[in-house]
Amino acid sequence: MNAHVYLLDTNVLLAALLAPERLPPEIVAGLTDASNTVYFSAASIWEVAIKRSLNRADFDFSPQDIHRIALDTGFTELPVTSKHCYPLVSLPWYHRDPFDRLLVAQAQSLPAYLLTTDGVLHQYSELVVHLTLKP
Repeated sequence: MNAHVYLLDTNVLLAALLAPERLPPEIVAGLTDASNTVYFSAASIWEVAIKRSLNRADFDFSPQDIHRIALDTGFTELPVTSKHCYPLVSLPWYHRDPFDRLLVAQAQSLPAYLLTTDGVLHQYSELVVHLTLKP
């Protein structure tokens, strides 16, 4: 069996940690397979912190909790490095969200499959895997 490397978009990270039943079963199997490496970006924790600071009623968890749960789950934290930022210069402007653009650049740098719920990001690379979450 071939091992895979995954990078989780923020929405997929939250679903994997808090509501894995919303993910397709084959994705859950891939994320729990010990032969695979599953990364979450420090940029996702930053995004969680920003959303939490907005005091949204639908976003009541802390970045510290998400970080701890991700590590406890066995996911690997991926710091944002300067080298991850270099590809941003040449990325087309299909998407304006700086977090999503950085995640694409990180996925290309590793390389890793970027698991996302964003339907636009697949335009960047065959490494981007679009997922639909169950309600």
